[in-house]
Amino acid sequence: MRLYEFEGCKLFQNEGIPVPKYALATSPQEARAKAGEIGFPVVVKAQVLSGGRYLAGGVHSADTPEEVETVARRIFEKPMLGFKVQQVMVSQKIDIIREYYLGISLDDYHGRPMAILSVEGGVSVNRLVQERPESVVTKSLSIAMGLDSDDARQMCRQVGLRGEDAVQVANLLSALYRVFRKNDALVAEINPLVKAKDGTFFAIDSKVEMDDAGIFRHQELGFTREGHMVNELERKGRAIGVSYVEMDGDIAIIASGAGLGMASIDVIAKTMKPANFLETGGGISEDLLYKATDLVLSKPGIRALYISVYGGINPIHEGAKGVVRYLKEKNIKIPVVAKALGNRQEETWEILRSGGVNVVTEVSTEAAVAELSRMLEGK
Repeated sequence: MRLYEFEGCKLFQNEGIPVPKYALATSPQEARAKAGEIGFPVVVKAQVLSGGRYLAGGVHSADTPEEVETVARRIFEKPMLGFKVQQVMVSQKIDIIREYYLGISLDDYHGRPMAILSVEGGVSVNRLVQERPESVVTKSLSIAMGLDSDDARQMCRQVGLRGEDAVQVANLLSALYRVFRKNDALVAEINPLVKAKDGTFFAIDSKVEMDDAGIFRHQELGFTREGHMVNELERKGRAIGVSYVEMDGDIAIIASGAGLGMASIDVIAKTMKPANFLETGGGISEDLLYKATDLVLSKPGIRALYISVYGGINPIHEGAKGVVRYLKEKNIKIPVVAKALGNRQEETWEILRSGGVNVVTEVSTEAAVAELSRMLEGK
């Protein structure tokens, strides 16, 4: 679950990371009033669950009350990176002399946290690693040991920081790790951390993503998964009881487990573009698969549907009835390929075939995806 910038700032403040004075506003008039309380100049920032706000016109400086109201109105009036802006953050503008990047993220390959520090902030760290690797230092961390002050100072020395700057940045990097660890985060990032003319450091942006599975441990924060699901199809998936994540593709996918879903995505992605991840879990029924089929085919531009289900405890023959009912009711004409194995598989095959589904009886996911590819190519 990704947090809004202001929510990440609250977590930063809890660990002693300084942030500029800020306030939230839900209208241009309120933004003007809040800016007056903070003091000019200010920065007005759209609060959306996406990066790239600056390039998309979601971040503006303002020197007067009239400017605040004008830029806030402009932000509220149009979608920002596909999201409707419902609130803006009015923040004290800092007179910056230096920018840094600080991050803690989960290294999926090694299954442990990684600390990242760069003396160049405000840009993509991935681009920095490719273009100027000497400006970035990383350190793999132990969950048990964390990031102690000695390690943090050593990272600062590696990127050329010395004296009081090294001490302060090291302390803030250690504090950022505490944000990561205490809040079950997958990512905790300050980009940029800035040094003001008076020598004070501020985190002027936050990026925090929490592990969905750990949210229940943080009731005191008041964050809910539903409140951070801006994608309508993802909300719909949660409502019907499936795990759905939209992707940038046109091949819809239904799977009865996370492993099957990820395997399907991996194989499809070699030659085509997956449109989503969807796994039903262990509660397959005719109604659930009817709704799941409706969900994945609701995304515009879908060219085909790929289904991979396993009948252990799942009654896949009942699920097949839901798929076929939907295909017939909605007169779906796109290619549909299914790999359905396990308990009552022959019965499942016959039900699916009655709805025009091309059933692949081989175990291999590659074989099923190859069949889907052939259908799309008209062979």
